[in-house]
Amino acid sequence: EGGFPKAETLKRIKELKGCSIDWLLTGEGEPFPEQQTQAAHDTLGNPVNTEDFVYVPRYAIEAAAGHGSLVANEKPMFTMAFRKDWINSMISPEVSGLSVISVKGDSMEGVLNDGDTILVQQMNHIRRDGLYVLRINDNLLVKRLQLMPGNVVNVISANEAYPSFEIRLDS
Repeated sequence: EGGFPKAETLKRIKELKGCSIDWLLTGEGEPFPEQQTQAAHDTLGNPVNTEDFVYVPRYAIEAAAGHGSLVANEKPMFTMAFRKDWINSMISPEVSGLSVISVKGDSMEGVLNDGDTILVQQMNHIRRDGLYVLRINDNLLVKRLQLMPGNVVNVISANEAYPSFEIRLDS
């Protein structure tokens, strides 16, 4: 009573729980050394290192490829894994916020289709011509942006049924 457990008791704990006998006796080291790295596998059953991935929040938000879609709830549903080396090759270093959302509508049909899932890099400026998700009030729109002379951005849909429009950046 109050002393050390018997060797048979320690052995039984190790067998049942996988706990280190050294840790049970001394409190030093790791209690479950075999469980230090979480085993993960790809869809083909190949082992993967979870530290090679970035986990990006997936929101139940739709960026409208057409008319604006109200952003009602910005709490993530879950996260999606992307390889760190791929993210680093695609994302500029000054931007940290990433999220995954869906495309809704047909204004970008052929480029981004209704229901497509997109990785969004959050920023407050336009670096160059390309595809962007714009937040206008409580609406998100996914469009092609083209920088024009005079501090103007041309907002273009892939579907010709949706007219282009301009946004002045200095207003």
